[in-house]
Amino acid sequence: MKHDDELGARIAKVLEEGTGALSPEQRDRLAAARRKALARYQPAPAPVWAPAWATSISGFTEQSVLGVRYLIPFAALILGLLGVVYMHTGTVPSDIADIDAGLLTDELPINAFLDTSLDSWLTRSSR
Repeated sequence: MKHDDELGARIAKVLEEGTGALSPEQRDRLAAARRKALARYQPAPAPVWAPAWATSISGFTEQSVLGVRYLIPFAALILGLLGVVYMHTGTVPSDIADIDAGLLTDELPINAFLDTSLDSWLTRSSR
């Protein structure tokens, strides 16, 4: 870092010495070019830490306040809820309901209650 400061000081000294040989017209042109360069100067934006794939879709998601930015998470939430509902509406509850109905209406013989392998008899009889 110290080396860079020394180099900058030496360059500034050489440039200052060279300005004495310039004509007023050249000085005016250099000053105008400097003002023009300063007007065009834009500081670099601060680095933002984001995944590489996020930068490619950031322009697409930031088009409007109620646009894709909110639509994608909302759609994912709805699809997730639909998946949960679908998984919980399988055939298992209806099988349990059939077994309960059979027990309550006395369609099962007495031996089924006394047998130690009631579960195997229920699965065989339900086929």
